[in-house]
Amino acid sequence: MGKHAAPEQKNVHPSAELVIDSDRRRAELWDEIGGKRTFIGFVGYAEETIGGQPVWLLMHTIVSERFGRQGYARALVTLLLDRLAAEGKRFTSECTYIDHYLARYQEYRKHQALLA
Repeated sequence: MGKHAAPEQKNVHPSAELVIDSDRRRAELWDEIGGKRTFIGFVGYAEETIGGQPVWLLMHTIVSERFGRQGYARALVTLLLDRLAAEGKRFTSECTYIDHYLARYQEYRKHQALLA
């Protein structure tokens, strides 16, 4: 057996829940904090058409300052990209956080629509 580091857990918040608010065009992350359902942050998106295909344009990732540096942004993006992949939806990004995420977790790139 080789010495390999265990893969980093993409979602360290298993109780976190992704909610798509299509009216506000954002994918929200909620979690149980101190026994209370709490809003953590969101990814803003727009629905575009690229090459005749519907594509989610992921614009920005915002996590409440009090929950920063706790893995919530990674949990949010993981849950969102997993959902888009499961629904067969393509995405593209103009968010630097998501771009850095995709550099680490390249398995999502197959669902990425490339802009011409």
